[in-house]
Amino acid sequence: MSASAAGENAGADARAVGFVYHEVYKKHLTGYGHPERPERLDAINAALARAGLDKETVALDAPLVDDDYLLACHTPAYVALVEEDIARGAGELSTGDTSVCAASLAAARRAAGGVRAAVDFVCGGKGRRAFCAVRPPGHHATASAGMGFCIFNNVALGARYALRAHKLARALIVDWDIHHGNGTQDIFYEDGSVFYFSTHRRPWYPGTGAPGETGAGKGKGMILNKPFGAGAGRAEILGAFTDALVPAMREFKPEIVFISAGFDSRIDDPLGGFTLTDEDFADLTRVVLEIADAHAGGRVVSALEGGYGLEGLGLAVAAHVGAMVRWKG
Repeated sequence: MSASAAGENAGADARAVGFVYHEVYKKHLTGYGHPERPERLDAINAALARAGLDKETVALDAPLVDDDYLLACHTPAYVALVEEDIARGAGELSTGDTSVCAASLAAARRAAGGVRAAVDFVCGGKGRRAFCAVRPPGHHATASAGMGFCIFNNVALGARYALRAHKLARALIVDWDIHHGNGTQDIFYEDGSVFYFSTHRRPWYPGTGAPGETGAGKGKGMILNKPFGAGAGRAEILGAFTDALVPAMREFKPEIVFISAGFDSRIDDPLGGFTLTDEDFADLTRVVLEIADAHAGGRVVSALEGGYGLEGLGLAVAAHVGAMVRWKG
């Protein structure tokens, strides 16, 4: 850990867990029957309240981010395209399968802004962990295209912001969504300062994430994909975390850790096919927290990606956030 990073986090309360939410996220309307719907956030908030976790987290703001922030990962042409598509009343981004409405630009900017606020929270001495209940999700968004329900790549933007604004040298992004985060991988494929680790189903949308995709140039070896077939669960996925990710991080030594927290890898998810349970998500969270404690001063920022069965999504998020709240590291 750099001296500046250690100093920033010296006064952090290890018990403080930030929680990002904004009502505008529910105004991002995707159409009748669409799996990525506003009710997902209602399910999450209700489950956290039932578990008493709403009283054990610190509410964080979700500011609008400007174009300069978005341009850290996205091209000017793509940001302009998003603005133009939404302004003309399009029902879908012209780059692909991402539904939009009039409120989608504000929601997307505040989704990215919520992750930025969480980075400031964990790097600025107020806490060490945060969960961002954001919509739209982000990990399929590439530098120049939105796809897979995603507009801006919230976690990729947060990682680049952490490195630049908080003067960190290395970030880890852990992605346990059942779909491979092709956008995150693409953005950092030749970067070298961000390590991307993904467990996902393959073959499955979007078709990327083969083990041979390991990065290039300065990023060679900074991508670690662990794809599995339908029916994979605790043994395969938790095993990949303990047997592959943990040893890799002893060498990489991240200074901040991000989670692309997709809960469509939970058992019975309608877009899934894996068999992870709520307790499995708690255990995956604990592995990530151990990595963060060992190398990153405990700093973890988690952001919602997939998860489409409402009851299961709420339970899995409560297990995830509960593990962060109860962590004794």
